[in-house]
Amino acid sequence: MTTPAATARRAGRREWTAFCVLLLPLLLVSMDVSVLYFAVPAITEQLDPSSTQQLWIFDSYAFALSGLLITMGSLGDRIGRRKLLLIGASAFGLASIGAGFATSAELLIAARVLLGIGGATLMPSTLALVRNLFQDDRQRGQAIAIWSGAMTGGIALGSVLSGVMLNHWYWGSVFLINVPAMLLLLILVPVLVPEFKDPAPGRFDLLGVPLSMAAVLPVVYGLKEIAAEGFEPAYVGCIAVGLAFGHLFVRRQRTRDDAMVSRELFRGRGFGAGIGLNTVAAFAMMGSAYFITQYLQSVLGMGTLEAALWSLAPSVVIGAAAPVGAALALKTDRAHVIAGGFVLAAAGFALLGLVGTDSLWLLLVGAGLLASGIVTVMSLVSDLALSSAPAEKAGTAASLLETGQEFGGALGMALLGSLGTTVYRSDLTDSEPAVRETLGGAVATAHQVGGAAGEQVLALAREAFVHGMQYAAWGGTALLLGAAVLAATLMRGIEAPAPPAAEPAAGDGARVHEATYN
Repeated sequence: MTTPAATARRAGRREWTAFCVLLLPLLLVSMDVSVLYFAVPAITEQLDPSSTQQLWIFDSYAFALSGLLITMGSLGDRIGRRKLLLIGASAFGLASIGAGFATSAELLIAARVLLGIGGATLMPSTLALVRNLFQDDRQRGQAIAIWSGAMTGGIALGSVLSGVMLNHWYWGSVFLINVPAMLLLLILVPVLVPEFKDPAPGRFDLLGVPLSMAAVLPVVYGLKEIAAEGFEPAYVGCIAVGLAFGHLFVRRQRTRDDAMVSRELFRGRGFGAGIGLNTVAAFAMMGSAYFITQYLQSVLGMGTLEAALWSLAPSVVIGAAAPVGAALALKTDRAHVIAGGFVLAAAGFALLGLVGTDSLWLLLVGAGLLASGIVTVMSLVSDLALSSAPAEKAGTAASLLETGQEFGGALGMALLGSLGTTVYRSDLTDSEPAVRETLGGAVATAHQVGGAAGEQVLALAREAFVHGMQYAAWGGTALLLGAAVLAATLMRGIEAPAPPAAEPAAGDGARVHEATYN
C-alpha cells in the first residue's frame, strides 16, 4: 500500500523514455486508419474483392476498434494495463503478418478485424499508462499534449507512408511495417514500463461486453453509412437500435457495484464535461477532413500521394499547438484556454468557408488553424478527464474518451458530409444522376465525355462541391463557437484534483499500482 505524499513525484529520464516507447503503438494504430488509401488499387487487382468486400476491408478495422474500446479499457484496469498492452501488441503484430500475406479478400477482412481488436487494447492502455507514469500536473499535461499531436499526425502520416512504400514494395508491406515496431515494443515495455492495475476491481461484467458492443457498433455503422449514402430509414434505424442498447447498458452500469464503467468516474465535474467537449472536437476534426481530402484530389486535381503530402503541411503548426496550450493552462484558468482552442478552430472553419475552387493556401491555413485549435482542446480535456478519474480506473476513463472520439468523428462526417452533399445536389438538379450523386462520379463522367463539354461538367461539379463545403464550414464554425461558450461556462474553475496518495513511479522499479482512496 502507498503512503500519502504532499507532492507528486516528478518523472525522470526513465519515465520519459517509457513514454516514447508508448508512442509506438499509438502511431501504428492511428496510421492504420489511413494506411489503405493508396493500397486499394493493388489489393483490388490481386485479391479481386467485391464492392461489399472492399468496403469491409476498410471498415472492419474501425468497427472492431470502436466496439471493443470500453471492454478493453475495463479489462486493462483488472488484469493490468501493461499486460494488456503486451497482449495487444502480440495480437497486432500477428494480425499484421496475416494481413500482409493475405491471399483472399476474406482473409484480409479477418486480419483487419484482428488488427482492430489489437488496436482496441493498445489505445486505452497507452493513454492510461501515461496517466500513471506522470503524476506532476505540468509533466502530465505536456505528455498528453504530445500524445494528442502524435495521434493526429499518425492519421496523416499513414497515407503518406503507404504511398511511399507502395512505390518500392508490394501492397502487403503497408501492414508488415507494424511487425518490427511491435517486436521492439514487446522487448522494451517490460523493461521500462511498470505495471498498474486496480487492486480491487470486482468481478468482470461479462454481460456488459455484448451490451456495450450492441450500443456502439450500430450507431457507428449508421453514422458511417449516412455519411456515404445519405439519410436512409435503415441507417437511422441502426442508430436507434444502438441508442436503445446504450440505454440498457447505462442502466446496468448504474445498478452494479462492479460495473464495467464505474460511477466514480462521473463524480467530478471535469470528467463528463471533458468527454463531451472531446467528442465535439473529434466531430470538427473528422468533419473537416471529409472535405479537405476530396478538395485536394477532386477539386484541385492532385494525385493521391501529392494530396497526402500537402495534407501534412498543417502538421507544422499542430506540433506546437498542444504544448503551448498545456503551458497556458498552468498559468490561467484552463476553461479559457479550452474556449480559446475552440475559437481558434472556429476561425479555421470560417476560412474554409471562404475557399474557392482554386484556394490551396487558404485551405491549408484554415486547416492548420482548425487542427491546432482542436488538438489543443483534445489534449487539455483529455488531461482533465484522466486526472479527475481515480488512478485505478484510468483504463476505463481512457476508453470512454476514445469511444467519444469515435462517435464524434463518425457524427462529424455524417452530419457535415450530409449538409455538403445536400447543397451539392441542389446545385446540380439538372445534371445527370452520376454527376449529381458525388463529386467523384462527376469527375469520372467528365473524363468519359472529354473535351469542352467534359470541362464544363467538371467546373460545375467543382463549384457545387465548394458551395456545399462552404455551408458545412459555416455550420462547423457555429458549432465550435457554441462549444467555446459551453467550455468557458461549464469548465470554469475546474482543475484536476490532487491525488490523495502517491503513485509508484517507473524510476522506483514499481510493479503494481495499489492506491488507497479515502
